[in-house]
Amino acid sequence: MSLDLPLVVGGLLVGFVVGLTGMGGGALMTPMLVFVFRVDPLTAVSSDIVASLFMKPAGAIVHLRRRTVNLRLVLWLCLGSVPAAFSGALLIRALPFGDSLDEALKAVLGGALLLAAAGLVVRSVLGMRRHRSAFGEGPARPSSPDVVVRPLPTLLLGVAAGLLVGMTSVGSGSVVIVVLLLLYPALKASQLVGTDLVQAVPLVAAASLGHLLYGDFSLALTTSLLVGAIPGAWFGAHVSSRAPGGLIRRALAILLLASGLKLLGAPLPVVVAAAVAALVVGNVVWMVVKRRLAAAAPPPDEPAPEPTLAVGQDRP
Repeated sequence: MSLDLPLVVGGLLVGFVVGLTGMGGGALMTPMLVFVFRVDPLTAVSSDIVASLFMKPAGAIVHLRRRTVNLRLVLWLCLGSVPAAFSGALLIRALPFGDSLDEALKAVLGGALLLAAAGLVVRSVLGMRRHRSAFGEGPARPSSPDVVVRPLPTLLLGVAAGLLVGMTSVGSGSVVIVVLLLLYPALKASQLVGTDLVQAVPLVAAASLGHLLYGDFSLALTTSLLVGAIPGAWFGAHVSSRAPGGLIRRALAILLLASGLKLLGAPLPVVVAAAVAALVVGNVVWMVVKRRLAAAAPPPDEPAPEPTLAVGQDRP
């Protein structure tokens, strides 16, 4: 079995984004396989999920060592996501689409990507307001703030993410990390990424089992992806456990928007126009927010005035 070098490079790039942001595995890998490498959607979803089973731990181990993981959140998410992910792999075969299964998968996947893009925009706005910074997030620092876990909403989030991952390979990061921010705004960016990467391991394991049994998994395709994706995720996780990720997430939102529109059947000119419009409008909004934050920032401390010298007194 020979390696496909373009697939290795593609896996490396996607793996880096996953390690850096905690999202983008299915949201980038599956569209890349479908549009760039012309893989049929079901094979792309199945192979992407199995590849994620080995890619996610590479980033999760780094965050566990850096102690940027909330294990209670991981527990409640997995209680919902693991059975739901396995069920999603079964459900995708049971849906009565017949010969139109590929088109149905593209529609579901496209909707999931647009949902993820909208969630990233919401996250960026909340991050800018929360941190009072145009970059949305400051440098990550290892810490463990006290976070009151809300079991029921967290469990339901796990169920929704599990079904989405099992059916489309999208959601383990693109959706979970956004909703976690809304539910637990006290979590730092590094902890959001770390918690998501760790909870994604059992989730993806359950979905992988379902797709190995009932999907259309390709060993050669997955092997080439993993050769690049594992080191990419490891390196990206090292960066994300220390560095800000606001700019990367905004760029990812544009990629998700373009991929989602293309999967839903939008013509290429429409996809390009939407991506350019998002880039232009996003930068304009970013500059406006940056100026407002700068205007609202407290003025720097003025230097204390020098003491007045008496007549004939020498300056010290």
